[in-house]
Amino acid sequence: MSASAFTRLWLPGFLLQSVIVGGGYATGRELVEFFLSAGPLGGLLGMVVAAGLLSLLSALAFEYARMTGSQNYRRFFVNLLGRGWWLYEIAYLVLMLLVLAVIAAATSEIAAGQWHLPPVLGTALLLVPVALLVFRGSAVIEKVLAAWSFVLYAVYAILVLAYLWKSGGRVVEPFEHWPGDGAWLIKGISYFGYNLAVIPLVLFCVSHMQSRRDAFVAGALAGPLVMIPALMFYMAMVASYPEILQSPVPADFLMQRLDIGWLSFAFYVVVFGTFIETGTAMIHALNDRVAATIADRGWTMPGWLRPTIAIGAMLLASFLALRYGIIALIARGYGALTWAFILIFALPLATRGVWQMRRSSVEQQP
Repeated sequence: MSASAFTRLWLPGFLLQSVIVGGGYATGRELVEFFLSAGPLGGLLGMVVAAGLLSLLSALAFEYARMTGSQNYRRFFVNLLGRGWWLYEIAYLVLMLLVLAVIAAATSEIAAGQWHLPPVLGTALLLVPVALLVFRGSAVIEKVLAAWSFVLYAVYAILVLAYLWKSGGRVVEPFEHWPGDGAWLIKGISYFGYNLAVIPLVLFCVSHMQSRRDAFVAGALAGPLVMIPALMFYMAMVASYPEILQSPVPADFLMQRLDIGWLSFAFYVVVFGTFIETGTAMIHALNDRVAATIADRGWTMPGWLRPTIAIGAMLLASFLALRYGIIALIARGYGALTWAFILIFALPLATRGVWQMRRSSVEQQP
């Protein structure tokens, strides 16, 4: 496969996965809240729903961004929502702080529990590489996020195989019970709802796409690329259902039971890398938004401002993490934002956005 085909079709999905994993399922707590709490089979059905909806919205968003030349979220929502573009920005800033707080809290717990480091030092280990990557810009971020995705796939695959082997196939029994209600559908939509907010953060890669087909194929691939590592992780968690439901960091629960030193080390290095990826992508999007505003006024964004914004955002998020803790942040914060993003992003894109794309196609016909 040529490099151009990879960047046009596969890179967007890998970038989206990199952004979502850190705040979406790296600790496993998110998978408990949105999927396993509906039962093993119900959670699996919810994951299928989430993957399908992510593919659909990604395809529409990529094509809308390509058609309108919108490669940062402000321009995208100015075109989509007009004067109401700021609604997304408010919701995004809240989500950014929430996700950064979640990964800061998880980093502190991992640093203390696994590496015996003070929580403050753990946060510093997260903050420094995020600031450096943000300073280097889009090209470096694309390469780092895509490369780490392959490392993630490999380690998660080893994890699930090792845990299922150790559990002696206990994963099969929980799937025999059909979910008694439709909670899995609501949870799948909810998970999609708060994660769809990060699709505009990877729009800088749309510049590689050359046609509507590219955008739609890239979108179709995005959902599975995002959810396959989650499915791997989920299968290992099901083997310890229902005990794992009460674990603040289910990843710790699994690692303690596996008791394989090298795999535990590799897993937490990968998880730490996903935290860096997520933090970098979210702050990079904010920096691009600030840079575009400064450029509109005829100025150039100074280089020192990018890492300064990154450090400020991470410090504020660290305060929220210490104040509320990871379970409360995920259970209350994510759920509250889900429907906001469906209303201000998914519905307008699926209605007005689709209408604009159809009109553009008609106007381009000879």
